[in-house]
Amino acid sequence: MKINWNYIKFICLIICITGLYAFSGHRSDSRGVQEISVKFIGENNLYLTKSMVNKLLIQNYGIIKNVPKEKLDLDTIEKVIETNEMVKSAQVYLTIDGELTSKILQRQPIGRVEGKTKFYLDEEGKNMPLSRNHSARVPIITGNITGKSLEDVYVILEYINKDDFLRKNVIGIHIEHEDNYQLKFRMENFVVNLGDVDKLEQKFNNFKAFYTKAAKDKTLENYNIVSLEFNNQVVCTKI
Repeated sequence: MKINWNYIKFICLIICITGLYAFSGHRSDSRGVQEISVKFIGENNLYLTKSMVNKLLIQNYGIIKNVPKEKLDLDTIEKVIETNEMVKSAQVYLTIDGELTSKILQRQPIGRVEGKTKFYLDEEGKNMPLSRNHSARVPIITGNITGKSLEDVYVILEYINKDDFLRKNVIGIHIEHEDNYQLKFRMENFVVNLGDVDKLEQKFNNFKAFYTKAAKDKTLENYNIVSLEFNNQVVCTKI
């Protein structure tokens, strides 16, 4: 019987290639983590530092550098990072050259609550602890702090942050009671009685029209209360 040497050579070649892939794969998996990289994405990454992330990983996962890749659970590492109350989300992956990279999105405060307990209100309307690293320049929230009133305040802050004029000038929101909110402005002595959160666009458009005219007439300092509570009008109380 004639031996087909080409067929045998082909089988041997396949075996060799498979062996090389298996060997290189095992070698790659057993190779330890060479570097650890922490990257913050987005803007205003002021509330969490890279050293804090590394410390968090060591406390909850142990020393990661030189740990074989095959022993790493990337999902667990992500969840460990996300346990920090300043973290909105985390993505962890390994590069080919053995660098463990963590991409972290920090939470962003939009208001600071000054009540029996002090905390931020974040961009999703959730409670966020104060940071030892940075104090955010956001409107101060005072008064009758309740779950319902904070929901309304979040609606007001969302509107304010979408408006360039309001975002630059509103420095405080005072809760008289649920459905009755006051705004404090940066450069003016008067307070703005907003009332409830209904028809915010109409109320603020009326206010900006009043503000533009009063600023032009140089009469802003004559008022101590500007009320937007009444239907489609601005009612002012003079000093």
